[in-house]
Amino acid sequence: MISVVILGAGNVATHLFKAFQKTENVSVVQWYNRSLDAINPYKNDVEITSNLSQLKSADVYILAVSDDVVGELSSKLPFENRLVVHTSGSVGIHDLDKKHKRGVLYPLQSFSKTAEIDFANVPICIETIDKEDYHVLKELAKSLGSQTKRVNSNQRRVLHLAAVFVNNFTNQLYRIGHEITESESAEFDLLKPLILETANKVQELSPYMAQTGPAKRNDQKTIKRHLTLLEKGHHKEVYELLTKSIQHTHGRKKL
Repeated sequence: MISVVILGAGNVATHLFKAFQKTENVSVVQWYNRSLDAINPYKNDVEITSNLSQLKSADVYILAVSDDVVGELSSKLPFENRLVVHTSGSVGIHDLDKKHKRGVLYPLQSFSKTAEIDFANVPICIETIDKEDYHVLKELAKSLGSQTKRVNSNQRRVLHLAAVFVNNFTNQLYRIGHEITESESAEFDLLKPLILETANKVQELSPYMAQTGPAKRNDQKTIKRHLTLLEKGHHKEVYELLTKSIQHTHGRKKL
């Protein structure tokens, strides 16, 4: 049985707690947050605390907190030589205080508190300083049913950056699409099969091979019509920027 203390109360912390509760070989012995309000709903399921000096002994301490406070929080922990890990995609392993055994348990997924997550579909990127700690984190990830991958800090940073493009930026494009359809009371739902097909296509094809559309074809008449239809200036800017990027990628036009 691997004992765990979770620190933080954000989306990742909440989903990890719920997932660990369902496992047979992981025990969450305590949940810390500087404000108890966010974790009070779970006080009947796990011991909660807002006092670092009251942290229990555990095999792993998971810092599921914002990137900016990872280093500071790790330095405030009132012990040393225990395995302390963070869950960030963009924070280096050496940002953790060196008084600890250090590691990273990065679930490469988008987490929203209200959306259910199946960790079998969440690859977990692992990095440790010491070999024996890698096996502990791998067991943690396996208990969730996750695929694991050994990834160093530089690889994790670029994966996180790429994730912003394929997830956060893509979601913003969905939002723009929603605004455009609303302008003429068209149904955004009609686009959902296209959204799914686009996502499914890159499971089999490279994004380069999957690209279609007027920018790739260099269909200038359609591009001009689209720009005329766009009423908001920032929508035009996004359209033009992405059109130029596609044309550059496919040899149609230089940026």
